[in-house]
This record gives sequence, structure tokens and C-alpha cells, in this order.
Amino acid sequence: MTAGKREHARPRGRGLLFSVRGRATLITVAVSALILVLALVLMLLLARDWAENRVARETERTAERIAFGLSRGTNPGIIETRPDEAQIVQVVNPQGRVVASTEEIRGRPALATADLARGELLIDQRVCPRYLRECVWAFGLRLRTSPWGQDVMVIAAAPLPGLLNLWLLPVLLFGLLVALLSLIAWWTWHTIGQAFVPVDLIRAEMADLDERGLDHRVPVPDGGGGIQNLAETVNATLDRLEAAANRERRFVSDASHDLRNPITGLQTRLEVALDEPDDADWKPMVRGALRDTQRLNDIVGDLLEQSRLDARAPQPVEPVDLAALVRREVGLRTAGVPIRMRLEPGVVVRANPLRLSRVLGNLLGNAERHADSRIEVTVAREDGDAVMQVLDDGSGIPAESRERVFERFARLPESRERDPHGTGLGLPIAREIAEIYGGSLRIADSRAGARFVLRLPLVTGDGSAR
Repeated sequence: MTAGKREHARPRGRGLLFSVRGRATLITVAVSALILVLALVLMLLLARDWAENRVARETERTAERIAFGLSRGTNPGIIETRPDEAQIVQVVNPQGRVVASTEEIRGRPALATADLARGELLIDQRVCPRYLRECVWAFGLRLRTSPWGQDVMVIAAAPLPGLLNLWLLPVLLFGLLVALLSLIAWWTWHTIGQAFVPVDLIRAEMADLDERGLDHRVPVPDGGGGIQNLAETVNATLDRLEAAANRERRFVSDASHDLRNPITGLQTRLEVALDEPDDADWKPMVRGALRDTQRLNDIVGDLLEQSRLDARAPQPVEPVDLAALVRREVGLRTAGVPIRMRLEPGVVVRANPLRLSRVLGNLLGNAERHADSRIEVTVAREDGDAVMQVLDDGSGIPAESRERVFERFARLPESRERDPHGTGLGLPIAREIAEIYGGSLRIADSRAGARFVLRLPLVTGDGSAR
């Protein structure tokens, strides 16, 4: 493979970011980042709410236990906490002065003096006093009687988890986010790259097609899916290209051979005519030259018609009565083989009349070359189609050769013996014209000779073909 082809077969590195693989990876990472950020933020909020609820329940239990003991008189004014309870407890009088507290907060101001001043019976909130290094959740109950007087407030508090207040949790979540996005990016890039390996192989094979030739085929991956369909389609296209190239080579070879013979004969006759004396009889030579010229004209006409059919050049169409077309075409024949007609009237198709005349002319010409004593042409309706048949009583066509006669330039040995000057394009042209107008042309079984069957859509009452 040349350097230019290798460069074409491989994707350029600087274009990877803008390739399908790169764009798909970027989109996947962006969408995943959005989803993961939302999920992690939601997790953070849920964790914060869970932690605050746990601390709130802890302080509530502590405050209720101490308040219950004070109201029942079982607690003689000593504030004690258990290991599984909140360790910050204050007893605050109506004037906002702390009359009792645990060791951790002894000598400190009340946690919720503003709430006491408003005369609230219950407090349950987050507070952040300056003398504490962190915020706490405070829960308080007002007591009617206590060892320190009436209307005191028992407040229990516990610090909120420090992980939610510091930078550690966001950093951990950010690290988790980066790790997940890196994993998603690698997985997407790797997976899409693996999926495109067969495509790269197909592209490389196609880029190297000039050196390998049209008979080379791309590998077809297993497992089904779009890549396998792509490879099969590429191979089918290569099959058609190879067949077209083979037809073109065969066309050039056969056309050169068919054209060379009449040209050589014409040149020879003209040279002989020039070498003859002035009083020589030149008419036979001119007649031979005229025959060669007519043969050249027939070959060129077939080649031009085949070229128009290949190009699908549009031709005007109109309703054509097949019975009238057969009568007109048979009337123009000058061959000695009698032609019998059985024509059903009113069998109308939509086509170009000149092209249909060419089809019938080719079929009749083929029948005249092979018939022994008679030819029969029929026109009829059958299963919603217009059917025209041309039969002869010759030796017929073997079943294994019936499709071969419709190949371009294909000629059976008997055909070459009976008409050595034929081009082998008449029957292929006739079939292609039939297919252009939605019909078919085939060779059917017969008791003797060959039976060509042309089927075309029948025109309905509104003028459209069925």
C-alpha cells in the first residue's frame, strides 16, 4: 500500500476529537457528568439530612430524659449524661442565665437566649455559638418546676458531623466523580473503537482496491447488525462492479471482433475495386461492400440502443395495441418463413411503440434464423397481463442455456452457424426493454422449437397499467 493510501486508510490523529468516536465519547462523558453531579449533590443533601436527624433525635432523647428526671424529683439537681447521649447540656432560667451545665460547656453563655426571651416552650434548631468550634443541634424543654426554680429550660446539644462542615466530603465526592467519568470515557472510547474496527478494515480494503482488483472482497464480521450488513452491501456492490467490468471487457473484445470483420471486408473490396481496370464489372464488389456497410450499421445501432438502455434515457410512452403492432411488424417482414398470427383484440399496454417494435423485430428475426417451416405469434390476456408469444419449429434451446442467450454478446454454437454476422445483443436488448416497462421476457417450454414469452402490465380502463 502506498503512503498516500495508508494516510487515507488511517484516521488522522488531530481529527480524532472531531471524529464519530470522539464526539460520541464527549457527549457520553458530558451527559454522564450531569447525571453524576445531580446524583452526588442529592446524596450529599440526603447525607446531611440523615446526619442532622440523627443528631436531633439524640439531643431530643437526652433533653427529655433529663427533664423527666427533674420533673419527677429523681434528679437532685445534678446534670449527668450517658455515653450514648449528647454531652452538652444546659439549664437556663427565665432571665437567660445558665444555672447548671455539663463540664464541656461550664461557664459559657446560654445556647438559645433569644428563644427564652420570647417565652417559647420548645426549641429545636441548629445554633452556632462563637465559643464553640462547630455548629450544634440544640433541643430544649421548658419545665414548670425544678431544683433551680420555675420555668427553666433544659437544653441538650450535640455537634453536627464535622465531615459535612469541612472540605473533606466535597473533595471525596469530586474524586469519585472524576474517577467515574474517567472510567466512562475510557469504556466509551474503547467500546466504540472496537465497534469501528471492522469499519476501519473495510475502509482499508477499499482504499487498497486498485492494487487488489475488483475480485477482492472485504471481510464480513460475524454477529449480525449494521456492520455485517455494511460489509455484505460492499461485497454485493463489488460483485456488481466486477460483473460490469467483465461485461465492459467482453463488450470491447466482442465489439472489436464484430466490427473488424465487416471493416476488413469493406476495405478489401474497395481496394480490389480500385485495382480493377476501368471496364471491369464493379457491381458485385459494391453489393458486397453495401452488405458489410449494412452489417456495420446494424452493429452500431445495437450498441447505441444498449447504451441508451444502460443510461435509462427517457422515451415517451403511450398506449400501444399489441395486435396492431404485430400486424404492422409482420407486414414488414420479407423472409420466406410463413408467420401465423392469433391475436386477441384490445390488448393494450403503455410503452414506447418504437421500442416495442424493436422487441418484436428481434424476436421475429431470431425465430426466422432458427425456424424450419413456420413461426407463430400470439397476443392474449392472461392473469391481468398482456402476453405476446413468438414460437418457431426449430431445434429449440436447451433448458440450461435459456438464461445464457439473454447475456450480452452470448451466442450459442447453432446461432453462430446459422448467422455468423450477428452481434449477440438482440435478445438482451429485448429483455431489458421489457423490464423497463415493468414486464418480463423468458423462454418457456414447448413441444418443438423455442417459445419466447413477453409479459407486460395490461392497461386498465382509466389508462393506467396494472
